[in-house]
Amino acid sequence: MPSQKVLENKKAIVEQLKERFQNAQAGVLADYRGLTVAQDTELRVKLREAGITYTVVKNNLTRFAVNELGMEELDSVLHGPTAIATSETDVVAPAKVLVDFAKDNEALEIKGGFIDGKVVSLDEIKVYASIPSKEVLISKMLGSMQAPISKLARTLQAIVDEEATPGKAAAAEEAAPAEEAAPAEEAAPVEDAAPAEAPATEE
Repeated sequence: MPSQKVLENKKAIVEQLKERFQNAQAGVLADYRGLTVAQDTELRVKLREAGITYTVVKNNLTRFAVNELGMEELDSVLHGPTAIATSETDVVAPAKVLVDFAKDNEALEIKGGFIDGKVVSLDEIKVYASIPSKEVLISKMLGSMQAPISKLARTLQAIVDEEATPGKAAAAEEAAPAEEAAPAEEAAPVEDAAPAEAPATEE
C-alpha cells in the first residue's frame, strides 16, 4: 500500500488539477506520443507565447479531478500519454494552437477538451480552433471603431472648411460697394456745376 505521505501528495495534485480546471476558460487534452524533442519544444514555445499552461498529467489523478468536477465524459480519453493545455484568459487559444500544430505534426493527437467546465466534442474543438485569436479580434474591433471616427473627423473638417470659404467671400462683397461709392460722390459736384454756369451766359 502507498504510504500516507504518497497519498497526501496525490490528493494535493488532484486539488491542484481541480483548481486549474475550474479557473480555466478552456482546456484541451492531447496525446503527444510520437513527437520528436524538436517538435515538442516548438509546441511548448507556441503555447507559452499564447499564454497557455501546458503540462503532462497522470491519467488516474486527472480522472479523480474531472470526476469530482462533473466532467466524467473525459474518462474515455484518459488513456496513454496525456498532456493538457489550459488558458484562464482565452477560450480559443488552447484549441487553436494545438489543432493548428497537429495539422503539420500528425503525431500530435487531440483527445478531448472542455469549455467553461463543460466537456466538448472534437468537432467543437475544431470549430473553436477556426475562430480568430483574441488579438486578431481586438485588432478588427478597434479598426471598425476607428473607421467611423475617422469619417466623422473628415466630415467635421469639411464643414469647417466650407464655413470658412463663404465668410471670406462675404467680406469681399462688403468691401466692393465701399470702393464704388467714392467715384459717385466725386461725380455729383460736376453735374451740379453745369446748370449754375448756363444762366450767366444768356445774360
